[in-house]
Amino acid sequence: MTAKVLWITGGGSGMGAATAVAAARDGWAVVLSGRRADRLEQVAAAVRAEGGTVTVEPLDVTDAAAVADTRDRVLDQYGRIDGLVLAAGLNTPARRWADQSLADVRAVLDTNTTAVVTVVDAALPALRASGGVVVVVSSYAGWSFQPGAGVAYSASKTALGSIVRTLNQQEAEHGVRATHLCPGDVATDFLDQRPEVPDAAARRRMLQPEDVAGTVAFVLGAPAHVRVDELVLSPVAQR
Repeated sequence: MTAKVLWITGGGSGMGAATAVAAARDGWAVVLSGRRADRLEQVAAAVRAEGGTVTVEPLDVTDAAAVADTRDRVLDQYGRIDGLVLAAGLNTPARRWADQSLADVRAVLDTNTTAVVTVVDAALPALRASGGVVVVVSSYAGWSFQPGAGVAYSASKTALGSIVRTLNQQEAEHGVRATHLCPGDVATDFLDQRPEVPDAAARRRMLQPEDVAGTVAFVLGAPAHVRVDELVLSPVAQR
């Protein structure tokens, strides 16, 4: 029997990379997508070191035609898609009304919101066939207002809650399940996009990518009749 197939966007670093390794340990065949082919190959090597099956598919998730082409290649190779983990994300240091640029606002919305819809839409026929599971990696800012997150980022992540709810409401008849996953501060290179970059001591108090990956693995491993609609996890130090 062909292993279940998990397509991960934002798979070249941070939470997406950690999820790839965790999923491989659980027996998933992993498809890694992201913009940086070199980083994807590094993660793929880690997956193979765990004895896992992995395919690297470099992708700009804001390019709808490229998303569709990647979906087609995945189906050509594996014949199925059983799970999606959507971990690609973007923010900008200039994120307030006083200093943001509209070009940056569009880029954040395109990556964090529109691209999620694009990838889910592309994979949905295959997910219907498999009764698949979708994990949308959102943010604490998608669950609770966080003043420092920024105009575009806050809006983009808040919208994901509605996207997940509509997916669950409309696709339950096909067995499709989706989770709005809202992690608090996570010690990844995404923090470098903050106006004030946290130091090493601050990062040690945060969630680690492996903490989030373990949570994703829990959702992916839930029985087919169980849906985790929304899940928030945060470090004890989160405020």
